[in-house]
Amino acid sequence: MALEQTCMELIPKPWGSTDLLPWSGTGHPSIPIGELWFQRCDKHAPEPALLLKLLFTRESLSIQVHPGDAAAHQMGLPRGKTEAWYILSAASDATVGVGLKAVVTPEQLRAAIANGSIAQLVAWHKPHAGEVIAVPAGTIHAIGAGLVLAEIQQRSDTTFRLFDHGRARELHIEQGVAVAHTGPTKRTVPPRRLGDVRTVLVANPYFVFEQIDLPAGSIWELDARCETWLAAIAGDATIGAFQIGIGRGCFIEAQSARIVPGEAGLSCLVAYDAAAPSRNLLHRIDGVGMPRFRETVSPPTGPPQAVVSSPGPSTEAQS
Repeated sequence: MALEQTCMELIPKPWGSTDLLPWSGTGHPSIPIGELWFQRCDKHAPEPALLLKLLFTRESLSIQVHPGDAAAHQMGLPRGKTEAWYILSAASDATVGVGLKAVVTPEQLRAAIANGSIAQLVAWHKPHAGEVIAVPAGTIHAIGAGLVLAEIQQRSDTTFRLFDHGRARELHIEQGVAVAHTGPTKRTVPPRRLGDVRTVLVANPYFVFEQIDLPAGSIWELDARCETWLAAIAGDATIGAFQIGIGRGCFIEAQSARIVPGEAGLSCLVAYDAAAPSRNLLHRIDGVGMPRFRETVSPPTGPPQAVVSSPGPSTEAQS
């Protein structure tokens, strides 16, 4: 059983930002921070299955790919890396790449990595705030400059870099080709409304990713039967004995937590270690306007969403 306010771990990256506001007031003007990880404060706690983090990009990240579970197990690693992104803000010229524009052979992909032309094979599009992009393991992908996004992933840092924008870091051609899907991605399932306050953004065999929007003047109980991460993206709330606001979060497992939104309500991202949405995740307990669990498909809010679901492997987080 656990109900904890998360500790925030800042990860320096050459493509990161020195301005993390309003998501974090912590930082250093001379050190660009690329990632802000939500972590358990107890260093002796069992390693979680999931990692929730925020990314801040002033420069483009590498073009890269992650192995799936089967390939990871063959490498002696505990799991692969499927992830999903929720776009918090995007500059007008920001882009993301997810999958390839057309099917290529492994030999064509290998040659494009070697000569640096792989960026011309990637399918690029302009993301918008509120968009969710699923990135199954094996998907060639890239995150451009000018973005703040939340990412939920299987807790694995195995990254194969295929192109690195002149940073002179090692590429992983053979490993990348071996695990990559060499064609376009499938369209993702649109977000689904579950009642009045819950929206399922992504559900796959590794995690469920939801957005929850709670109005001011209401009281709720969140029943976290499995590993569950929560991060506030607007408003604030009291959760158990903790006060959280924008960019802060909590970890809950095998326990219920009382949530009282603040005067502006609470919008938060919730990720949990399950393969399907939990019908019993959230209940209103103040007796007013009790929501019913119903599932509907939300209309698209922007352009079509793409699915995106050292020697050897790189073990840096989102390099």
